[in-house]
Amino acid sequence: MKLHLANADGQHLITAYAIDFIAINHQKQHKSLVLMPNTLLDNWLAHISHTPTINDLQASDFEAIAALKPEVVLLGTGEKHHFLHPKIFSALTAQNIAVECMSTAAACRTYNILMSEGRNVAAALLVG
Repeated sequence: MKLHLANADGQHLITAYAIDFIAINHQKQHKSLVLMPNTLLDNWLAHISHTPTINDLQASDFEAIAALKPEVVLLGTGEKHHFLHPKIFSALTAQNIAVECMSTAAACRTYNILMSEGRNVAAALLVG
């Protein structure tokens, strides 16, 4: 699905998404990633040798996100919405960073809206 936003002012904008990719400023990314308006961690789950799923996520995967100090993290859980046990993202909640689990498609749409409002949002997206 293609997404449209009038102006991203040089920030990272999700311009399209599908099950196997996320396009950021029209550049396709085929791996799971963390995205913020001015930050892209395209090797977020590089330690996982297969296509990551929600069941592969560990507490250590959220430490890099916590270091970025977003106000909210949108966790895109793949094609379907899944909940993650709170102890896995405790590095975020310990710093009062909100975490919202949703499908990756919903996380992409929500990220663009919050980013366009000037929010310090992070999207952690499972791709594949």
